[in-house]
Amino acid sequence: MKEDYLIKITGIQESDGEKNSVELMTRGSFVRRGGSYYISYRETEATGYEGCTTTVKLDRMGKVSMLRYGPMPSQLVIEKGRRHICHYDTGQGSITMGIAADEIVADLNERGGRLQFSYNLDINANLFSKNTVNITVREA
Repeated sequence: MKEDYLIKITGIQESDGEKNSVELMTRGSFVRRGGSYYISYRETEATGYEGCTTTVKLDRMGKVSMLRYGPMPSQLVIEKGRRHICHYDTGQGSITMGIAADEIVADLNERGGRLQFSYNLDINANLFSKNTVNITVREA
């Protein structure tokens, strides 16, 4: 993987009245193929998923897929107006959960840009958390 882009990811999770945020700055790749954008980076020990590669795909219809490959694979699909059942490996075990998008806003071009999305995550059809992810990509 050619790591010639700087990727900044900010995530906010609201659950049970508490708000937690995390921020990650890393190098990775950014490409446009077939009308879709792909943001990829290697996970590290700091993220808890060392040995994995994560790819965030924005397709031409505005659907976001977060795909993690490696020893702890996961797939989250975020699409406005639709609830997806997704698989997520925590490192301690796997869970199945529902994902329903509130908002997807993209301002990406061949040089980088910004992708923001928010979604509700439910487990056994009970709301678990509200999440917001903001990703900025720029050439290194």
